[in-house]
Amino acid sequence: MRPEIKKERRIRRKLSIRKKITGTQDRPRLSVFKSNKHIYAQVIDDKTGVTLVSASSGEKGFVAPEGDKKVVAVKVGQMLAEKCKAKGIETVLFDRNGYPFHGRVKSLADAARENGLKF
Repeated sequence: MRPEIKKERRIRRKLSIRKKITGTQDRPRLSVFKSNKHIYAQVIDDKTGVTLVSASSGEKGFVAPEGDKKVVAVKVGQMLAEKCKAKGIETVLFDRNGYPFHGRVKSLADAARENGLKF
């Protein structure tokens, strides 16, 4: 399958998910994006259009653990959960951004749940 068609299909899935999910101040949206090299997660209040908390493997000072990309995703999920606790955010809506819920996306979500986020 050509890469541009694959990307278009993911974007179509993303838009159908976003029709149903909207983050609020009480329950913001946890959005995940992955590239070939890094993984990014941010907690967004869609009503005001503000990113409340973000974490990524590309942050300055981030030390990548040894292992595959799933181990890095676990570390990012832990960082995000700690930052959310510091801001007083306990529950979020999970937005997988059109990606299948396995691999790095699932690892990040599980790590965030284990460290105190509810979704």
